[in-house]
Amino acid sequence: MAHGYRLVQWTPFKKRYDLALLLGVVVFLGAYLVAGLAFTPPGDRPLPIQLALRAFGAAAFALLTLILLIGPLARLSPRFTPLLYNRRHLGVTCFGLALAHAGLVGLWYHGFSDLNPLVSLLASNPRYSSIQGFPFESLGLVALLILFVMAATSHDFWNNVLGPNMWKALHMLVYWAYGLVVVHVMLGAVQGEKSAVYAAVVGVGAGLVALVHVLVGAREARRDARADIAAADGWLRVGPPDEIADGRARIVTPPTGERIAVFRDGAAIHAISNVCRHQGGPLGEGRIVDGCVTCPWHGFQYRPQDGRSPAPFTERVAVYRTRIEDGVIFVHGEPVFGDEDVPPSVTAGAAT
Repeated sequence: MAHGYRLVQWTPFKKRYDLALLLGVVVFLGAYLVAGLAFTPPGDRPLPIQLALRAFGAAAFALLTLILLIGPLARLSPRFTPLLYNRRHLGVTCFGLALAHAGLVGLWYHGFSDLNPLVSLLASNPRYSSIQGFPFESLGLVALLILFVMAATSHDFWNNVLGPNMWKALHMLVYWAYGLVVVHVMLGAVQGEKSAVYAAVVGVGAGLVALVHVLVGAREARRDARADIAAADGWLRVGPPDEIADGRARIVTPPTGERIAVFRDGAAIHAISNVCRHQGGPLGEGRIVDGCVTCPWHGFQYRPQDGRSPAPFTERVAVYRTRIEDGVIFVHGEPVFGDEDVPPSVTAGAAT
């Protein structure tokens, strides 16, 4: 957040997360190498360096597929939310694997040329007008550059410098990188394979990413289509308090503006913007921890009465007025500006 920055501190959770990530990468690379040696006929068996560069490339593709699945899966089920906490570790690791793949490609296929390996890679195949002979290497290079930019700006320092909107837009380039990688593999490794396994794996991975994003997008579109109609005075109906779990929220979609998260904290009813200032996370899918609304994506917190992050942090989100009439919660669709706290509504029967 906007207070200050220091080197990453590996908490016990981060250590377990990174250990699991490292073991997963090692197991994947080992399994790929063993399978490549065990199931390839001796006459078609690639050299060790060729098998290694393919293993690193396959690991990078698998990890990038997983990265793109985590976000929508976490929207569909909170069981996947813990994977979001340190997703940037996956991204940096993915770039490292892709860089290792590119380095071995440059060394083996272009390292013995009189030209610079990068120049050799770009000049060795100029057939951009051919589909079958398209220079797929250039697509992989562009994807690698995108992954580098994302890895280099993954720290929250850059989120603060660029601003949440610019930072988010920059990191949305991951979808372009993924598309380039899919085409890179299809025009490269897949065309040279006699087996359809590579094509099937890449197709299933890309199809799965597309499917979960479509499912989440359709759910969000249905939610927006059911925009709550405000009364003439601007109040929107939320529902009875007992329909909101304690510490949780119901998300309300006003006719205009951003979504509103209406939280119940015991007998108190608060309303706050649904958009986290960090990476646009859905605050309404989080919960109240130690009196603060806590984002499910990375744990960023805001006081529900004024939308401010607890000191020494300075981020702030909008808050909204609420009221309870005849056992039903209402929230006003216009945010409250100013430095004063917005008092919560209190459910009937609560101690005063």
